[in-house]
Amino acid sequence: MTQPNIVVVMADQLAPHWTGAYGHSVAQTPHIDALAARGMRFDAAYCNSPLCAPSRFAFMSGQLISRIAAYDNASEFRASVPTFAHYLKALGYRTCLSGKMHFVGPDQKHGFQDRVTTDIYPADFAWTPDWEAPDERIDKWYHNMQTVKESGVAIATFQTDYDDEVGFAARRWLIDRGRERASGDETPFCLVASFIHPHDPYVAKPEWWDLYADEDIPMPDYVPPLDQQDPFSRRVMDGIEASFVPLSEEEVRRARRAYLANVSYFDSKVGEIVKAIDDVGERENTIVIVTADHGDMLGERGLWYKMNFFEHSARVPLIMAGPTIAQGVAGNACSLLDLLPTFVEIAGGRAEDLGEPVDGRSLMPLARGEMDPVDEAIGEYCAEMTPYPVFMIRRGPLKYIHCDADPPQLYDLVADPMETQNLAKDPSYADAAQAFADEVADRWDSEALRSNIMATQKSRRALHAAMEAGAGEHWDYNPPSDASQQYVRNHMDWTVAADHYRLDPRSSDDRES
Repeated sequence: MTQPNIVVVMADQLAPHWTGAYGHSVAQTPHIDALAARGMRFDAAYCNSPLCAPSRFAFMSGQLISRIAAYDNASEFRASVPTFAHYLKALGYRTCLSGKMHFVGPDQKHGFQDRVTTDIYPADFAWTPDWEAPDERIDKWYHNMQTVKESGVAIATFQTDYDDEVGFAARRWLIDRGRERASGDETPFCLVASFIHPHDPYVAKPEWWDLYADEDIPMPDYVPPLDQQDPFSRRVMDGIEASFVPLSEEEVRRARRAYLANVSYFDSKVGEIVKAIDDVGERENTIVIVTADHGDMLGERGLWYKMNFFEHSARVPLIMAGPTIAQGVAGNACSLLDLLPTFVEIAGGRAEDLGEPVDGRSLMPLARGEMDPVDEAIGEYCAEMTPYPVFMIRRGPLKYIHCDADPPQLYDLVADPMETQNLAKDPSYADAAQAFADEVADRWDSEALRSNIMATQKSRRALHAAMEAGAGEHWDYNPPSDASQQYVRNHMDWTVAADHYRLDPRSSDDRES
């Protein structure tokens, strides 16, 4: 088999629980569901840090955030870190990013040959936390409950503007690959189309809002009283103002309805990308992956957004469909770290091709329906609303969460999927709890990591102040565009240009002939 194309469609802040493919009772996600029906659904996939930039840097590099110092949304993603885009390009692929990846630093491509949109968030050090004052809010960019209170309907938002552009640019890039196929160029390609929805603000277009009714929207399943919240959850609640800004039932329901509407909007973008693949005759030679950078609590446990390792925040959808992918469900724990070695295997690469060690493993055995002895996901959170690193180990049915400042947490996700009972002090789980505690101490030097995090924060705050004063150039990406080479120009034969741009319907038989 030739090298298959790889197309990743990535959501932002999509908890798998809110899709039809993962069993939501009212979610309308027909395109995601269709991919799951003909491919492999991974039921225990996790992000490696429940925050946008760190999660994405781990996804791109296959390395834990502590290894590459990708601590928060203002950590630089160093140009010296190899990514799957680098490896795939070296293996003969044409690569493209359309949409968000929250790269921080002067390198805004990280191995992608093409990048066809700008990013939606700043690329500098503006969003640096301060662990010297972990209890202080940064009101300019911290989440708060006003976002929930303002949920509802709008004709357009900055997010819909962005995602419409991302979808258009991705589809056009795929159509251009079809034009090249028609001219005899069979270069395999990798496209990452990365959307901002259903990330808050929870504001939906009317056509998606109207898919749902208030009475159909489920309310949070488990909300412990404030005085029974674990210390880390309480710090997050204080940071996002959830502990002292009350929400009415109507406000919670409206936010969850808008989120669900925006999940359906994202699903429509998945459909557009899949249709473009079909339009250029590449369905039978393209592996499609749908995933997200992290989830959203949406009021579960009294929490909103992400920044914690509970299931709605830390788990992500992961669906793969295409050639060599079996139909089924994979229950093994895995994470976004595993996608880099997966892509390298798909492309025919070898472990010896990797420029740096990776912390993940290929998921292709699971994707083919084979056994995998590994059933593990590792997480690290080193950003705002905590004074110490937070670590997670998910192995088999158990999840262990550790932070030096807090009591440990242990959950049995088979017996207690809503994580209502902390078993860290339960005598029947004493051996498991001790084994996890020993493993945390062996895996991580929390004090040393904390010192390094604080040193980088101080450095980045100083650099940001200088950049705000005018030092250097901004890093925000400007997609190149040369109008002199577009459509029909004087140096072109318009009939030749028309023939090049015309792309007739192609089937897989056309591609193989």
